[in-house]
Amino acid sequence: MSGEPLPISIDLSARVSITVPFHDADPAGVVWHGNYFRYFDGARCALLEKIGYGYRQMLAGGHYWPIVQANVKYVRPVSFDSRITTVATLTEWDYRLKIGYAVFDDQEIRVTTGYTIQVAVSAETGEMYGAPEVLREKLRAYLRQSGQAL
Repeated sequence: MSGEPLPISIDLSARVSITVPFHDADPAGVVWHGNYFRYFDGARCALLEKIGYGYRQMLAGGHYWPIVQANVKYVRPVSFDSRITTVATLTEWDYRLKIGYAVFDDQEIRVTTGYTIQVAVSAETGEMYGAPEVLREKLRAYLRQSGQAL
């Protein structure tokens, strides 16, 4: 039913694993700090696709979702050829999308954390506003499909 309120908390996350390529490392063989945002992006895309609201669907619905804030905390270094897993978790969706990230090494030790904040912007007018109803509908459908309570 359209318009049903969403719960305060939604269990929604996605995991993406990669082997760090050589070109992601600096001359010392350690992952360059800016590449973590690419790892975040891969997990964020997987998370949004999980609810059927990836970037193509966002744009088709008339919205851009630019990142307006990003944060990263480096806990431990990662070297090229390491296996890492990035977990993206939806933490806010009412007026913005806030997605938290945790990057783990192959021993499941957390090496990096962070978050991004995105806002809905009309592709037609450029106006920024709260999360559109289409996002709420995608979240409701995901909750029903996953057996979570509305």
